Amino acid sequence: MRILSGLQPSGRLHIGNYFGMMEAALRLQHEGEAYYFIADYHSLTSIRDGGTLRGHVRDLAIDFLACGLDPAKCVFFKQSDVPEVVELSWILSTVTPMGLLERCHSYKDKIARGISASHALFAYPVLMAADILIYDSDIVPVGRDQKQHVEVTRDIAIKMNEAFGAGLLKVPEPRIREETAVVPGLDGQKMSKSYGNTIQLFEEPAALKKKIMGIPTDSTPVEAPKPTEGSTILALYKLVASAAEYDAMVGDYQRGGVGYGEFKKRLLAAVSDHFTPMREKRAAITADEGYVDRVLAEGAERARAVARKTLRRVRDAAGLS
Repeated sequence: MRILSGLQPSGRLHIGNYFGMMEAALRLQHEGEAYYFIADYHSLTSIRDGGTLRGHVRDLAIDFLACGLDPAKCVFFKQSDVPEVVELSWILSTVTPMGLLERCHSYKDKIARGISASHALFAYPVLMAADILIYDSDIVPVGRDQKQHVEVTRDIAIKMNEAFGAGLLKVPEPRIREETAVVPGLDGQKMSKSYGNTIQLFEEPAALKKKIMGIPTDSTPVEAPKPTEGSTILALYKLVASAAEYDAMVGDYQRGGVGYGEFKKRLLAAVSDHFTPMREKRAAITADEGYVDRVLAEGAERARAVARKTLRRVRDAAGLS
C-alpha cells in the first residue's frame, strides 16, 4: 500500500494542521510505503517572495520531522525537486473537463475571500492529481475539505485510462479521519490562518496562554452547568487529553461548580504537555544545520525515481516517446 500526502508551506503550522492531517499521516508511515511532500509549487499561488517561501519550506520540514516523521520509514521531499510532476499535470489537463474544475469548492472559496483568480488557482486540482498519480498512490489521507480534490483525481485517472489504456494510472482512495477532520479555532470556526484563530504547533508559552485564556465563552455562572454542545474548549481538549480526562471535564461541565477559567487552565496544561516532546525534538533538529537538507535531498532522489517510471509510462501511452 502506497500512501501519499502533502502540505503547503504557507507559514508556521497550527494544531489544526497537526490533528487534521499530520497525525494521521504520521501513523500511516508505519502501515505502508509513505510518500510525503512539501507542496511548494502549489504555494506559488499565494507566496511571491522567494526568501519567504524558502523559510516556510524549511520550517515545515523541521516541524514535520519534529512531530515524528521518520525518513527511514517514508519518503519525504519537496514537490519542486520532482519536476516530472509538472509535465504530468499538463498531460492530465488534456483530458480534464472544464466543468469538473468549475465545480471545485476550493477555487470558489478562495476567490470569495479576495484571492486573485489565476490559471494556477483554477487548475490547482490538476496539479494535485499529478502529485497523487505520479507515485501510483493507493491511499491519500486528507481533511474533509480536501476530499473533493481526491475525487477529482479519481475522475482524471479514470479519463486517462479510458483515453490511453486501461490500467495506465492507479485510481486512489481518500482516507479521512471524520472525528478530527475539522479542528475548531479559538473562535469556534474551523481553525485557519485565514481566520486568524489558530494555535501554532509550537506556540511560545506566553502566547499560548494568552490565546487559550482568551477563548470566548458565554456568561453562565460558575455554579451552574455549562452547555457542552459547540464548546470550543471541550472540542480542543478532546484532541490533547486522555479519554478519562475528557470525560471528567464533560462531567464537570454538566454538574456545574467549575468556571470556564479552570477549564481553560486544564486545556492549556494539556496542550503544553502534548507538544513538549515535539518541541524538544525540534530544537535538536534545528541545532543540526545539515540534517534537513540531507533528508530532503535523499527523499527527492527516491521520489524522482518512481516519478520518472510513471511519466515514462504515460509519455509512451500518449505517443510522446
